[in-house]
Amino acid sequence: MKVTLIVAAALLALSGSAMADQKLAQSKACLSCHQVDKKVVGPAFKDVANKYKGDAKAEEHLVNVIQNGGKGVWGNVPMPKQPQVKPEEAQTLVKWVLSL
Repeated sequence: MKVTLIVAAALLALSGSAMADQKLAQSKACLSCHQVDKKVVGPAFKDVANKYKGDAKAEEHLVNVIQNGGKGVWGNVPMPKQPQVKPEEAQTLVKWVLSL
């Protein structure tokens, strides 16, 4: 019984964290151009997670893209730098996206 409660508590904590990170993405306007499951202006977050799965440098690279912008990886539309996103927030967002 205790193991079941511990597992349930851990899962609840993880889902709460995932929701908090999605709220962070919403508050930083990420969801204006990205969605979790579908391409909008930019790629779906799940597509980003799949592309960078197993890449040890993905986290650092994607934080850099959020902070400084990027172009050419997902087509012709560049991603502008996001100065409203603090470095620690970018790290949180990237960890969330890569977990999808």
